Amino acid sequence: MSVIQHPFPPLCDAHSEILILGSFPSVKSREQQFFYGHPQNRFWRVTAALFGAEVPVSIEEKRAFLLQNHIALWDVIASCEITGSSDSSIRNVVPNDLTPIFETAQIRQVYVNGGTAAKYYDKYQKPVLGREAVRLPSTSPANAAWNLDRLIAAWSIIRK
Repeated sequence: MSVIQHPFPPLCDAHSEILILGSFPSVKSREQQFFYGHPQNRFWRVTAALFGAEVPVSIEEKRAFLLQNHIALWDVIASCEITGSSDSSIRNVVPNDLTPIFETAQIRQVYVNGGTAAKYYDKYQKPVLGREAVRLPSTSPANAAWNLDRLIAAWSIIRK
């Protein structure tokens, strides 16, 4: 297992109010150089439903959708050892520095997408930032216990 660096930058602008953090990009996301690239990941379907929007397809559409809805996206982990896309295989974590996002935007709430992101946020980010993150159920296809309707209901908290 070799160390893999996070291959693309955070998405954020001065108008971002919500920060959603994943753990580390999947193989498909690393190939596409953008967040939630696996076609079975439900992130885009869930967030589009919350904002009454069409599901964005291209990276340009995804970027525009997030920014128009004041959402910043990033991951908790800057580099790690990982087998494929398996969060359970993550070892030797180096956390991302989230301070540039908080210096750029007026983030009112931090959300983490799933248990692995929550675990590493609590371990590395919370002590530095002094901010709680709200844990949301993972949109990953590995989280088969949650269907799309349940995910949308749980994620609706980001609209409040």
